Amino acid sequence: MERTLIIIKPDGVQRGLVGEVIKRFEQRGLRIAGLKLMQIPRELAEEHYAEHKGKSFYESTVNYITSAPVVVMCLEGPNAIAAARQTMGATRPTEAAPGSIRADFGLDISRNIVHGSDSPATAEREIALYFKPEELISYQRSSDVWLKE
Repeated sequence: MERTLIIIKPDGVQRGLVGEVIKRFEQRGLRIAGLKLMQIPRELAEEHYAEHKGKSFYESTVNYITSAPVVVMCLEGPNAIAAARQTMGATRPTEAAPGSIRADFGLDISRNIVHGSDSPATAEREIALYFKPEELISYQRSSDVWLKE
């Protein structure tokens, strides 16, 4: 079972898209293992985006992600990272596949509704930034048997 971190960014929360975004991941078959509404402190945002420090977009990205509440989720399921990334769509909303979250709700790369981990190593690091182990719950849904052979 694989896990991934998803953040519904300030634009998604402010535009009232939280329920729609969660719905799409759940309909895909991913389970919520952890969920919280929070205001990301600057120190946490800087740690999250540390690999981008020094790049032209770093400061604006940190300022944006800390500007308003976000919803942070840990999702799990078979191939959770790939499934979540496909559900989100390409980073640039205008290049995202039709029907994806970013294609349906985004116009700009800096306001693209949602963040998702891009690899197992990144997912592990990001999940640990936002969730303590005791805040995550693994469980089975009765519908899980219908999602994978």
